Amino acid sequence: MKKIIVVGGGAAGMMAAITAAENGCEVVLFEKNDRLGKKLFITGKGRCNLTNAGDADRFFQSVTTNSKFMYSPFYTFDNQMTIDFFEKLGLKTKVERGDRVFPVSDHSSDVIGVLKTKLNRNQEITVELQTEVQKLIIEDQVVKGVQIKTAHGKKDVYGDAVVITTGGISYPLTGSTGDGYRFAKSAGHAIKVPLPSLVPFELKNEFCKELMGLSLKNVELVIKCGRKCLFEEQGELLFTHFGISGPLVIKASAYLHKYLDKDLSMYIDLKPAMTEEMLDDRILRDFSKYTNKDFHNSLGDLLPVKLIDVVIKRSEIDPYKKVNSITKEERKNLVTVLKHFTLSFQGLRGFDEAIITKGGVNVKEVDPSTMQSKLADHLYFAGEVLDVDALTGGFNLQIAWSTGYLAGLACSEES
Repeated sequence: MKKIIVVGGGAAGMMAAITAAENGCEVVLFEKNDRLGKKLFITGKGRCNLTNAGDADRFFQSVTTNSKFMYSPFYTFDNQMTIDFFEKLGLKTKVERGDRVFPVSDHSSDVIGVLKTKLNRNQEITVELQTEVQKLIIEDQVVKGVQIKTAHGKKDVYGDAVVITTGGISYPLTGSTGDGYRFAKSAGHAIKVPLPSLVPFELKNEFCKELMGLSLKNVELVIKCGRKCLFEEQGELLFTHFGISGPLVIKASAYLHKYLDKDLSMYIDLKPAMTEEMLDDRILRDFSKYTNKDFHNSLGDLLPVKLIDVVIKRSEIDPYKKVNSITKEERKNLVTVLKHFTLSFQGLRGFDEAIITKGGVNVKEVDPSTMQSKLADHLYFAGEVLDVDALTGGFNLQIAWSTGYLAGLACSEES
């Protein structure tokens, strides 16, 4: 019987271990934490967005780095197979807005629970917790096993194949500290520079603390590099003490990495449903309603209270000027501020707040039909350790399930 070693007990690692065991292999799964699925536990704000129920085109459009690499893994184990897999384990699922799939219970612990039960019930799988893998055992570019560190010292463990599923370096407190990159380098692999992705923005603007806690819905975020539009989409965002966050910002961050060393311009359209002419008409109606009021008392129907003072400062209109004396030119400036609420981008937040890591093992050195290294025999990779990433919505976990399944299947079939 073949012996497969899986390093990393996250989503991809558990899937690889289960798949290899169900295909007739003895499996040892090493996890350096005291429990499995530590990062999985916090995904989807603790609800675990398992996958996305959209079609294949939607999946590939949502994979922002190396989407073509995912053709074989996805079609080997797609999103419907993921849903069926968990349903058969006894986990009921539901589909929410944006085709996001969650457990009916809304508890990520239930997802981890059914996976642990599946692992524990298979007598061919041994789970070794609090066991740190320190290095690969490689002879003549053939991976023979791993060296582990236990409470009793170091020990060499040999197997017929090793699957690296250690994740990236986002949320390092969950154990994702880049171990897999070190293992890959020792086998000759190149690593695409890891960067934080799906992460909030830091801004230079002085108004951030004034607006901290303000959530804006149905606004449009526009980001440009010169004349090139990098992102333009409507949604929800949140002002923080350091800048902006929220679903719209997190998604936009996935498109900026190539341009971080360039001058980026960005603004919020606070009223995207209106043209400038329509917005001017709306302001005129409000001014007519509050004709004898001071300007700063005339915007309550149009804007959240927290935003009024900042907008007034940017419009350069005297806040105590009577509404009935505001000029057409001043009104035009107000419209411009509302339609182009500019932001001074400073950078992305760090790995502690990043949902995923962009970068990792160069996929040109990995066979997409098997997840096997092209540089070292009997070495496989799956999950976030690879240079593959996607938008939010369940797509990154689907990458983990698909690549984990394919790696587990391929190493069990390896001659």
